[in-house]
Amino acid sequence: MSTPIYPSVSHSRSAAALAWPAALALAAAMGIGRFAFTPVWPLMAQEAGLSLSEGGWLASANYAGYLLGALAAVAWPIRRPRGALAMSLLAVALLTLAMPLWHNMATWCALRLAAGYASASAFICVAAWRAVPAGDPREAEASAVTYAGVGAGIALTGLACLALAAWDARADTVWMVLGGLALALSAAAWPGLRRQAAPTPARKASAAPAARLPRVIPALALHYGAFGVGYIIPATFLPAMAKEIIPDPAIFGWAWPLFGLAAAVSCLLVPRLARGGDSVQIWRAAQALMALGMLTVAVWHHIAAVILAAVLVGGTFMVITQAGMLAARRAAGASGPRAAALMTAAFAAGQILGPLAASWAAHWGADLPQALAASAALLALSAWRLGKITTDGNGAGHNAIASGPRGCAHQNHN
Repeated sequence: MSTPIYPSVSHSRSAAALAWPAALALAAAMGIGRFAFTPVWPLMAQEAGLSLSEGGWLASANYAGYLLGALAAVAWPIRRPRGALAMSLLAVALLTLAMPLWHNMATWCALRLAAGYASASAFICVAAWRAVPAGDPREAEASAVTYAGVGAGIALTGLACLALAAWDARADTVWMVLGGLALALSAAAWPGLRRQAAPTPARKASAAPAARLPRVIPALALHYGAFGVGYIIPATFLPAMAKEIIPDPAIFGWAWPLFGLAAAVSCLLVPRLARGGDSVQIWRAAQALMALGMLTVAVWHHIAAVILAAVLVGGTFMVITQAGMLAARRAAGASGPRAAALMTAAFAAGQILGPLAASWAAHWGADLPQALAASAALLALSAWRLGKITTDGNGAGHNAIASGPRGCAHQNHN
């Protein structure tokens, strides 16, 4: 979609020192532009009297915007990633700051839709930026630090909301602070991101016709879509669930920072722990753990269950993202880009359908624990059925983690 951008690299600097600007950009674009709604939702629901159904529509609007942003980048490749990144980060901040200016569902949905589009554009631009050139021994660590910025941004957003709740801040104030935080993170990231060499000239596309996708790819995409449906329910409503169990914001407010911290740590550790492993089996194990965390909080209404769910869901969603994409790319061979596009589309559709399904269930009287239990059942069933794919003979899982040197950098959506 766009040519990789390589900053001026000092061989004496650590991977973390080189990658932190990109990590800060993802913290703003994803932690705030994409996921800020989750910790603010309990306050919005309480103050405006919003229902679970309305929360589902607001969440789905943002996810739909993200999908539109990704599809737009496919149709019209970003030619100037640096300028597009600056505009996208600015848009994320301004759209977040605009949330308190209106108090109606239609406008809120429009703002969240636009914020989703901007966060997708920013993510794609960061993906085109590399802290070090391909093949550099620091590449894996630099990429892990970069993509840990997503979880770090989630954790930072959660901590900001926790601190504001201690001061009895209203939802409007929280949105304003998060918009200012997005501006601050973007401003801190920008000097490092703009110190870069000119983009490498693009290679001419091959005139050969695209290879046909192996039959295993649609099956993997189906399970990836099921993952999108399942994970997005706790990723959207976990703090609201915690609030139902313990109304004290000083306690339930910790659910989202723990979620983000677990995501950041998993991105840093899993590529090392899973080196040489079968990516489909890693996917299955992580998804089973996620289902366990969701089922626990659905049936056991205790703060300990919320903490367990935050750690298990936050610590596995990026693992599944990485393992699933790697399995598909390895199985697809020369059709890797097409396989990645199909997986991305399935995932995006799933995470749009998830909140809408929760809204529909709420309309018929289902509550949040029931929605979580249904999502956990879907994830568990999918994890079990994934076992049939590992013996397919397509090599979908064998050593796929080991074959991907960039760790979490292989994810292209969240």
